[in-house]
Amino acid sequence: MTDTTPIERRFRLDGKVAVVTGGSRGIGATVARAFAVAGADVVVASRKLDKCETTARAIADETGRRALAVACHVGRWSECDDLVDTVYREFGRCDVLVNNAGMSPLYPSLPDVTEELYDKVHAVNARGPFRLSSLIGTKMAEGDGGAIINVSTAGTLRPDATDLPYAMAKAALNAMTLALAGAWAPKVRANLVLPGAFDTDIAQAWTPEMRSAAGAMNPLKRIGAPDDMVGPCLFLASDAGRYVNGAQLLVDGGAFRTL
Repeated sequence: MTDTTPIERRFRLDGKVAVVTGGSRGIGATVARAFAVAGADVVVASRKLDKCETTARAIADETGRRALAVACHVGRWSECDDLVDTVYREFGRCDVLVNNAGMSPLYPSLPDVTEELYDKVHAVNARGPFRLSSLIGTKMAEGDGGAIINVSTAGTLRPDATDLPYAMAKAALNAMTLALAGAWAPKVRANLVLPGAFDTDIAQAWTPEMRSAAGAMNPLKRIGAPDDMVGPCLFLASDAGRYVNGAQLLVDGGAFRTL
């Protein structure tokens, strides 16, 4: 059956509600703003309420859409539950969930990785997305359906010792996404976006030499900018990507193309 919807309308999110974790800055804030421009009301969730409020206010002022700020540490099970309760109390629905929150603390060597660091990294990058997806995905399936977008990392395809707990946690997120692609089908789609080196908080900890080297070795001769994630996420969230489910989309400038 041919869809006669104009191409530009397929990327719209009018009437939708999108939740973006790690949404107060970087990739999360940029994607939340893009969703609002496309017509969605958005929930900006992150650990610090004041930063969420600043971002939400800017989005609402620019787009005229409702943008709700919610403090949520996704590494804490109870706060994930509270976020879901707030979303459904305020909006009555969620059509798009973007599990974007992440953390990758530096450490001097593998033996120096503490149990606390390991557990914290896993909690934010894997456990929280599991809890949010489990709750929201179930509600999506009971309602009008929806899309789950999990932001992983290209580093899961070729991990190294410098960020191993992070890569391991994101690899768990990858596995979860593939399972969720069938958990509530056909009403709920779940997909992965795997960014390479991006100009985000994690990259701010790099030395200038590391940043320069990362850009030089990339086929596009630069590292990614948060705006580079808008197209992939909008595609996966909207009807334009309605037949894309269980996909793993590299957004890395071609750095991992040999894989």
